[in-house]
Amino acid sequence: MPTRAAGTRTIALVGPGGAGKTSLAEALLFAAGAIGRQGSVADGSSVGDASPEARARGGSTELNLVHYDYMGDRYALIDAPGSVGFAADGALGMAAADLALVVVDPDSARALLAEPTLRRLEALGIPHMIFVNKIDQARGSIQSLLEALQPMSTSPLIARWIPIRDGERISGFVDIALERAYYYRPGQPSEQKDIPADLADREALERTHMLEQLADHDDTLLEQLLMDEVPDRQTVFDDLAKETGQGQIVPVLFGSAQNGFGIRRLMKALRHEAPAPDAAAERLGATGACAFVFKVSHGGAMGRLSYARVFGGGLKEGQELKSSGGESVRIGTLFAVQGEKTVKLAEAKAGDVVAIAKLEGVHAGEWLAAGKAPPTPEAGQPVRNYALAISTKDRKDDVRLSTALHKLTEEDQALVWEQDEAMHETRLRGVNDEHLRVTLDRLKRRYGVPVDSHQPAVGYKESIRKTVTQRGRHKKQSGGHGQFGDCVLEVKPLPRGEGFRFDDKITGGVIPKQWIPAVEAGVRDALARGPLGFPVVDVAVTLIDGSYHSVDSSEIAFRTAGRIGMSEALAQATPHLLEPVQKVTITVPSNATSKATSAVASRRGQMLGMGPREGWSRWDLVEALIPEAEMQGFDAELRSLSQGLATYEAAFDHLAELNGVLADKVVQKELEPA
Repeated sequence: MPTRAAGTRTIALVGPGGAGKTSLAEALLFAAGAIGRQGSVADGSSVGDASPEARARGGSTELNLVHYDYMGDRYALIDAPGSVGFAADGALGMAAADLALVVVDPDSARALLAEPTLRRLEALGIPHMIFVNKIDQARGSIQSLLEALQPMSTSPLIARWIPIRDGERISGFVDIALERAYYYRPGQPSEQKDIPADLADREALERTHMLEQLADHDDTLLEQLLMDEVPDRQTVFDDLAKETGQGQIVPVLFGSAQNGFGIRRLMKALRHEAPAPDAAAERLGATGACAFVFKVSHGGAMGRLSYARVFGGGLKEGQELKSSGGESVRIGTLFAVQGEKTVKLAEAKAGDVVAIAKLEGVHAGEWLAAGKAPPTPEAGQPVRNYALAISTKDRKDDVRLSTALHKLTEEDQALVWEQDEAMHETRLRGVNDEHLRVTLDRLKRRYGVPVDSHQPAVGYKESIRKTVTQRGRHKKQSGGHGQFGDCVLEVKPLPRGEGFRFDDKITGGVIPKQWIPAVEAGVRDALARGPLGFPVVDVAVTLIDGSYHSVDSSEIAFRTAGRIGMSEALAQATPHLLEPVQKVTITVPSNATSKATSAVASRRGQMLGMGPREGWSRWDLVEALIPEAEMQGFDAELRSLSQGLATYEAAFDHLAELNGVLADKVVQKELEPA
């Protein structure tokens, strides 16, 4: 069958963690002759997952880029991490691919793990196929798996192959488009044979069903079927390619990456059915010669590298283009990427995935174009629910820490860091605990900056219950000019969320106007740490009286008087503790909803509502209020009760009173000597 290539085609390997995406990439490289020996993720010999962090955890912690040539065509693979903590690293690369291959486990009980990926691809309009990996370990039927997966896809799933069974073991498959049978041979191409007699009727039935599904989008084929005409093979393959590329169908194939089963036939299917780069360019709105930067990395001998997909024309070192922001940039040295290895290129061609050196100031998500830059592909915002407060073990490393964090956050879209001035903490925020553990490992390995980490401090506040009037007086005489400030403050509570208000009702000049701002500054000083040890909120302060000395009064004296008066007033105004409460929206499979609501209740949570997730079958949305102090470990608990699928978003909602034993413990801990 003639090639359909018009430049390098890029395939994104996506799907849940543990399905075997990196192993599949390895199998494809080996089958194409790009590597001489098929490595293994388990023993750390694969081309992908070569970073120390990926090796240590036995799974992808960042996307892998590899390429191979097959039957005169070139293919680039973007192996996207499947684990929730690292999935954001592959989001932009997936959006720029020609086709996504969703790799899933054969167990229908685990089918639900693929739903977020399938929904995302459908929303972005990315053509995709499904590859059922580890078929040699399958215990159930392919049909039951398809029935479990179909509700997750608007487009029909089309079984391209049906299994040949030898007892409980799957020993091969029948390609119902080709009408040929293939038997697995470990380490070798499958052996083509006649379709087994006991499968002939089923093959005919399944082929008719496949043709009827294709005919839903092809009137000519529909007419042929109605007339009982047998369509020629070329028509069938043309329809498969066209309807796959337009997202009207989702072909399903199966095999075993570890044993090489079905890999070469998968390569044939990709060769014929994966769209050419111009289709992706049209979907992305890319015209003319341009390149989309989907990742930036730091480290290694090459320094800063920008990974990009080339569209529309060639790319050469020294070429002048403009970034999405309109700035002129010069293309640096170009490299082909094979795992952690790079090979210098004279030029990049349409469809190529390359690394570009020294592309300063260009970030992931930007285009490089001669004319107007296309819009940035939608990749979704990662939810950063987990945070750690970090500090260097040696203060002389503080500057190095800042530099290293800047580089890490530039290459990881799901990672942010911030200085929390109120809590005096440097906070690193990411997707989950696993994500941040790997980040700290990189921080130490790449940049030599080990850090201490702990859970961030909870943003407790305090307020008051009653109104008091208090004099603040500061008088000091030590030779020469002394210090004298005197003020009378009326302090009263405000409704929750009102913050702080300061007024003055000074008459007769008992305090000169130039020193009234100093009194307010002193009051604010006292608010920074109330009698319970926390910042004070929701109070109104009115300056109602005072006195001054013509010689000894000063700005500092009145600031001190304001602080003294406010501190004493707060202690008398029945202070009480406030804790931050977050509004939490949980997305959870319906079979785990009751467990999720129990987890909310166990954390002093208050349910706000629950209902089905719009557009998703068998998923729910749960809304609740949970105290910030109870959120530690919530993400891990949700993952454990939902096969790793449940996620949540949280945002500050309000401050609520905390009383009793819990409040006593918080205050006691805060007031304990350091």
